[in-house]
Amino acid sequence: MEYRYGTAVSPGIAIGPALVLDTEGVRIPHKTVPPEQADAEVERLREALDDAAAEAREKRQRYTARFEAAIGNIFAAQQSAFEDPSFRARLEQLIRDETYSAEYAVSRGIREQVKKLEEAQKKVGDLAAAEVLRRRAGDLIDLERQILSTLLGRQPTPVGPVGGERVVILANDLMPSDTADFSPRTVWAFATESGGPTSHTAILAGALEIPAVVGVGRFLTDVSGVIVDGDEGKIILDPDEATVHKYEAKRLAGLSRADRYESLRGKPAVTHDGVAIKLLGNIELAPEAAHCADRGAEGVGLYRTEFLYLNKSSDPTEAEHYDAYRAVIDTIGPNRPVVIRTLDLGADKFSSVSGLLSVEKNPFLGLRSVRLCLRKVDLFRTQLRAILRAAVHGDIRIMFPMISTVDELRKCKTLLNEVKEDLDESGTPYKPDIRVGTMIEVPSAAILADVIAREVDFFSVGTNDLIQYTLAADRNNEHVAHLYDPADPAVLRLIRTVVEAAGKAGIDVNVCGEMSGEPLYAPLLIGLGLRSLSATPRKIPEIKRVIRQLSVAEAEKVAGQALQMDTARQVQNLLRDQLRRILPEAVE
Repeated sequence: MEYRYGTAVSPGIAIGPALVLDTEGVRIPHKTVPPEQADAEVERLREALDDAAAEAREKRQRYTARFEAAIGNIFAAQQSAFEDPSFRARLEQLIRDETYSAEYAVSRGIREQVKKLEEAQKKVGDLAAAEVLRRRAGDLIDLERQILSTLLGRQPTPVGPVGGERVVILANDLMPSDTADFSPRTVWAFATESGGPTSHTAILAGALEIPAVVGVGRFLTDVSGVIVDGDEGKIILDPDEATVHKYEAKRLAGLSRADRYESLRGKPAVTHDGVAIKLLGNIELAPEAAHCADRGAEGVGLYRTEFLYLNKSSDPTEAEHYDAYRAVIDTIGPNRPVVIRTLDLGADKFSSVSGLLSVEKNPFLGLRSVRLCLRKVDLFRTQLRAILRAAVHGDIRIMFPMISTVDELRKCKTLLNEVKEDLDESGTPYKPDIRVGTMIEVPSAAILADVIAREVDFFSVGTNDLIQYTLAADRNNEHVAHLYDPADPAVLRLIRTVVEAAGKAGIDVNVCGEMSGEPLYAPLLIGLGLRSLSATPRKIPEIKRVIRQLSVAEAEKVAGQALQMDTARQVQNLLRDQLRRILPEAVE
């Protein structure tokens, strides 16, 4: 039995027989052809590219219908690549000039581009930027595999149950073409040696709700059984009987808790002593608004709009923005709040193939988020117009991310007012009194919260970035990730500062980072004065159960003790003891 650790990208626990997929590619039967055969090889290549484009088009339509355009765009990008005239011309040139076979021209042409990306990856010092390059190289390799499979007449092997039982997929890496036909009915979970949290495969895993762990490192050997813990980012190879029983009990307990929490869906999130806590959902794709409603959320506290830009060859139009926002309102209802965060590309967020971002040495401190939007004003205006127009149909609110100075915020508000004037002049209906807020996720914004509070209608504390900027620790860097801790006293003091500033200014304050989705931190956040929490939909019932078992007096006592402590470990121990008292089943 062996434990391996990676990055959790889709939660849940799965136990099952392992199926190791060979993702190393296909063998090329020959390198060159007689010169007189070049025209025939070019024709074979064109037919293969047409077939691959048609298949990508079909997958795009299927996934767009099942989820939404942001997921379908993964395959739209592939379709565009297969149809790209310059891409085709380069491959045809290799056949005509070098008398390469169609297969070898494809492999040689694509591998040249992959090599350039790999060389650039070695020169980049920042892990997030390197991950972007690694993902681009992986996308190219996926294109190569699909074209070669078509040229060689290979049909993809469907992934199905082994002996009537669902399987756990293990692979060096998985591409969109591999995971496109995965289904919870046939695949328990998957784990890969490579890959990152923003890979296309990770996105698909979340959409399919299949437990997944990526970036585990070398582990593919003679594996017969495996446990995938998508909650903790852990896999267990060839587990012994006792470990299987332990994790099966944990898996069943999770299902049992889900059933138990389901009964709370229609009940209010009110503390034991009668204080209401607003629970909102975080979403990335419009269809996830239904998950918020199904799990009892009172609205959407964070709509991450950068997924609209995912794998598009051009930036989304105003109509595409508008349709996505209307879809959320139509699902969640016109009277529930929907907080739309403006474009937050950069650093570890998705980069657009339309060339919005360039590789930076330190992207977390570079051109990202509102800095990018204020540089790309036309792009920003398009989104602001769509938000203002969609707000006519519901309680849509606008939120600016990564504000680090008052001047940045004022520039965003000025641009918003200019867009309103444009809509007035054109006679386009919009909501002029839309509520405007800002993320507090940079220490400078937290320190200046009292000043910023005079400029906005609400705050939303983005704990993910606030923690890593406060502690100067990249949570995706394995060498310093241990320093990234939501319970660090420095982080808690900044959150208290923000809450106090919001209270004095009479504005709302919410927490929308991963911290607010963990039951462990719910008493602490409530004790610090938070009355609104936003989390992924599947976390909402569990957070609600904690709230209903808790009194504000207890929470304030916990927060007061935590603020007097010196280390994150002390705070963590205090919080575990508190959660164990009010909700024993939530603590291992």
